[in-house]
Amino acid sequence: MSTCASSPFDHSKADIILRSSDGVEFRVFKLFLTLTSPFFETMFALPQPAAGTNDDTMNGLPVIPMQENSKTLDTFLRFCYPSTLAEDPSLENLKDIKAILGVARKYSLDLIEKKVCQALANPKVLEAEPLRCFAIARNARLTHETITAAKYTLRQSLIPEWFAEISMITASDLLALLTYHQKCSIAATSLSHNFGWVTKYYGNNRNWLVSDCRCTRNTEGKIKLWGMDTLPWWTTYMEETFEILRDTPSGAIVKSKVEKTIQKVRNGGCATCSAGVKANMEEFSDLFALEVDKATASVGSISI
Repeated sequence: MSTCASSPFDHSKADIILRSSDGVEFRVFKLFLTLTSPFFETMFALPQPAAGTNDDTMNGLPVIPMQENSKTLDTFLRFCYPSTLAEDPSLENLKDIKAILGVARKYSLDLIEKKVCQALANPKVLEAEPLRCFAIARNARLTHETITAAKYTLRQSLIPEWFAEISMITASDLLALLTYHQKCSIAATSLSHNFGWVTKYYGNNRNWLVSDCRCTRNTEGKIKLWGMDTLPWWTTYMEETFEILRDTPSGAIVKSKVEKTIQKVRNGGCATCSAGVKANMEEFSDLFALEVDKATASVGSISI
């Protein structure tokens, strides 16, 4: 049993009905579909059965059965309609993005495909599920979106967990992603071999990193700056962060780990370090994150 779609797809003066796979009928205007899609333009240009001679009609209007369900059909039709009648739908769900991208290509909806690509490159979507974005973009042969998604995967583990769209990519695609990830890991952790990027930023003057305070007692001198031992808690932060960067070589990861160190220093009871640790570490993490991202950028983009 069929049901009628909601506004604006229930207009009494519509000239055609699209019936979704789950039995929802969309009363639409041929003109809007024709102007949006060469596919529909060609279909509607073909000779149509005379009124009353086609079994698949309703209230005198031809009914076209569609393979898409009502949710997908509603979304892509809103893209086809003028904004005065229907606002473009929000695409922040990867399931919807994948469905609409498939429809856009199926019906040659180039403008809609561009809008879907913009949704696929939305930082909010990429941050949440970069691997799924990568698979969808790669399957659709969207170069820019694939490269962008690959960069966001650096915020996750080198060995990905299973995800729904993994079947959309080939073993070669996955190997290319893992190789890119590994190269970025090597580039990011190479910053631990030479701390010239730190001394260059702060200049040659002694600063908080080599402060003479209670924290410097029993220091092991694992990292030296300006020929002096650095603060033990900062050394520990650097060692722990570089270990994390081996698996997730991203500047965003560096910044996300700073608060833990700030709290650790404050709980340590050193008045000298506690007084400026928040401002100092937030500034340093900005520098560190920038250097990590510069290092991974030197790798270039994923080879696809």
